[in-house]
Amino acid sequence: MDRGGCQMSGGGGGGGGGNDAIDQHGMITLEDLESFSEEQLSDSGNGSLEEEGETMEAEDGSERLLRYWQEVARGHQVEVSPDMAEPIQQLSSDNQGRSQREHIPFTLLLRKEKCGEQLYEKRNYEKGHWACITMHEDTYEQSICYGFMKLMRYICQQNSLGDYLGMTLPIVTIVRTNENHSVISQDVTVAYYLPIEHQAQPPQPYDNEIVIEVWPAATVYTRAFSGPTNEVTIINQINTMAELLDSPAVCVNDSFIVAGYTNPAHSNRQNEIWFLERR
Repeated sequence: MDRGGCQMSGGGGGGGGGNDAIDQHGMITLEDLESFSEEQLSDSGNGSLEEEGETMEAEDGSERLLRYWQEVARGHQVEVSPDMAEPIQQLSSDNQGRSQREHIPFTLLLRKEKCGEQLYEKRNYEKGHWACITMHEDTYEQSICYGFMKLMRYICQQNSLGDYLGMTLPIVTIVRTNENHSVISQDVTVAYYLPIEHQAQPPQPYDNEIVIEVWPAATVYTRAFSGPTNEVTIINQINTMAELLDSPAVCVNDSFIVAGYTNPAHSNRQNEIWFLERR
């Protein structure tokens, strides 16, 4: 999955999650983004938003959403600029009935369990078009935040169609590690799977940092985990997954995927770690 672009290649390929088995699973803005109501925003449990109730009363929906994002992003040392108000509002609105989130299709090949606990799944993902961008921020969370905001602009009209493209889940990030899985590279790729209706002719991005790539079909070993995604938790999840696999040598050893399904404001974010089977 070396990045000449950001496709998964060399030792594996693919990405995405969600078909028959996964309806849940974290990143800087995702599943709940499109379904936030005014009540949820004013009762987000953040405290700082509630305390300014009178000011919030005078604001319209887009301002509320922007301020909500700004509050969440500050926790990741990320600044959300005012020009993000429109993309945030678009992802949060009905968009002529197209607000339904599309899960990336896959075929479940195997589910490994022990004492009633699911350890991991083996899935197959078909070839598909992805929009991806590689970031080089100081921290992993900063990279995924800034990368996804760029992809949001692409999804919300900054594309050759000039139209809202639709949201798919999960949003995935490709992380690269050293040989013994103790350090994550600062090069982090954030990727968005094009909805089915745009797979044949992907709209081109205005942002030249975003690349449209065809990722080949891939076999993926995936394990769910909850909570924040940062350098420490990702390294821990990679090492845990390596111990659980019967034959870890069949997988790519220096590139992994974190798949995010839920909004980072959730106290119980849902994510997956993916290992790619060598081709």
